[in-house]
Amino acid sequence: MAGIRLSNINKTFPGNVTVIDGLDLEIKDREFVILVGPSGCGKSTTLRMIAGLESVTSGDLYIGDRRVNDIAPKDRDIAMVFQSYALYPHMSVYDNLAFGLKLRKVPKEEIDKKVREAAKMLDIEKYLERKPRALSGGQRQRVALGRAMVRSPQVFLLDEPLSNLDAKLRGEMRTSISRLHKTLGVTFVYVTHDQVEAMTMADRIVVMKDGVIQQYDTPKNLYHYPANTFVAGFIGSPRMNLFKAQVQRTQNKIILKAGGSSFEISSKNKALNEYAGKAVLVGIRPEDIHAEEFYMGLENTLKLKADIDLAEMMGAELYVYFDFAGERMIARVPSRMNVESSRTLDVAFDLNKAHFFDAETTKRI
Repeated sequence: MAGIRLSNINKTFPGNVTVIDGLDLEIKDREFVILVGPSGCGKSTTLRMIAGLESVTSGDLYIGDRRVNDIAPKDRDIAMVFQSYALYPHMSVYDNLAFGLKLRKVPKEEIDKKVREAAKMLDIEKYLERKPRALSGGQRQRVALGRAMVRSPQVFLLDEPLSNLDAKLRGEMRTSISRLHKTLGVTFVYVTHDQVEAMTMADRIVVMKDGVIQQYDTPKNLYHYPANTFVAGFIGSPRMNLFKAQVQRTQNKIILKAGGSSFEISSKNKALNEYAGKAVLVGIRPEDIHAEEFYMGLENTLKLKADIDLAEMMGAELYVYFDFAGERMIARVPSRMNVESSRTLDVAFDLNKAHFFDAETTKRI
């Protein structure tokens, strides 16, 4: 088994295009780490450098105790699962699973044992004689996972493996991959643009933007303590609401003004004292904006009348959209509420759950 360490990694493509800039990252042995971020953030390039499919422009890349910058992909003891499955269409599932082992001249008896063990673990035993075209998307992805498993690698690398599946299959495969990680007990590095996948599967998450790590932490800490407004807006579904407010200090009280409203902030937020006379960004999660009878008894709230211009039915919940302080807000309220478009609704922001960010640096206060 092996951990992974990237030290001051840079990647520049022809034309002096830098996509990874001084990246430092340490992934522990047996950890499940997910790289997440918008398209073009550098997450797939980082994964491909770990695999050896992209060269490192500068810096040091270690798998275990071995520096692998100049080591060929086949000698890194890794296995990679691609978005496209990359199965051989003319081969049966059994032969697809066995192909890499045959190239290594592994004895037939050992190949058969490994293939059947992997097929049983992934529940594809009854498909071993089928060709890939006779399988569903989820079954093909299981074959791709099985082909990686039989090699018994130190590290699994997965590049958006679920993006071609429908929502139901994605949910099933998330569970399967998480269970597989626990069963195999090896290091998993997974790339996705889907923050729901990241939050539900990872031990730790790397949030990237423009080739730079914005935050590397557990799903819980990313959600409750985002390092900056990018992480705050990217992690969470729906996104965190953000609006600008002016800070005033009056008689040992911290007052914020935004959208024509003034509201007092708990004295626990002592760091806001330094922002007296300045602007800050206030973040509030959609579930911390309460409607009508649901905010009774809450202390330290910002109450206002919201003009609802859209309400989306999401099953057990409604996503309610309205404007405040020049920004679009989203509240997540119980679906039993009778919310209609263009209706005015009394809402309250739970300020005990508010997040605060520097308006210039966008970093957490």
